[in-house]
Amino acid sequence: MEGPIKHKALINVDMGEGYGNWSIGPDADLLPLVDHANIACGFHASDPLIMMETVQNCIKHGVKIGAHPGFPDLQGFGRREMKLTPDELTAMIVYQVGALKGFLDREGAPLHHVKPHGMLYGMCCKDYETAKAVFLGIPKGVPIFGLAGTCMELAARDLGIEFIAEFYADVKYNADSSLVIERKKRPWNTDEVYARVTQQLQTSTAPAVDGSTCTIPVKNHPVSICCHSDVPGCVEVVKATRAAVDAFNKSYFPGA
Repeated sequence: MEGPIKHKALINVDMGEGYGNWSIGPDADLLPLVDHANIACGFHASDPLIMMETVQNCIKHGVKIGAHPGFPDLQGFGRREMKLTPDELTAMIVYQVGALKGFLDREGAPLHHVKPHGMLYGMCCKDYETAKAVFLGIPKGVPIFGLAGTCMELAARDLGIEFIAEFYADVKYNADSSLVIERKKRPWNTDEVYARVTQQLQTSTAPAVDGSTCTIPVKNHPVSICCHSDVPGCVEVVKATRAAVDAFNKSYFPGA
């Protein structure tokens, strides 16, 4: 057990994941509750108009903006595994992050971070070469959001990229601390969410699907808690996460 995290906790949520006339997630209701937004870049979800509007709405609420690139898989929402070469992985990150950065530059806003989406995130956790290829597509000086103790952390370290560790409010953990990637999200009990988030912040551990307790070795990294806008009842999930985060920050970082 590592004990409580060493930095003030923050919250990130995936946003802008609609397409055309279809929307996923009540982004407008979530923005006042979060610190970071991971904006879909067009491959697993989103389109140019949604990206532009999501960037503008984040700026209005003072939410820091990150790119959320994924596999070119609209039908599978980026949650199906794809086999790509390292050059293909790097190029698709450059392409997607560059698209979002065009909208950010237009508004005079900075790119705060990059966070791979869905199955791409899971593959980066497990495979060092995949993580390295993905991270080579990230602009210099931009941090990466990822799962601590995985190939994501190792690749970020080796490439000299700032690493911001994540805990998950609404994703289950396996016993080995890996994430359970689901095609469709299930509802959560908000009391369970509050307890899970509090446990992770105070002990750097989480309940695993087999009933055991797994460790997420965040060490001294900054930490952001991830929630998803496509979870049923996501606003209440994020409110519960916000309550847990605020209670933790008030107890451990009263002057922050």
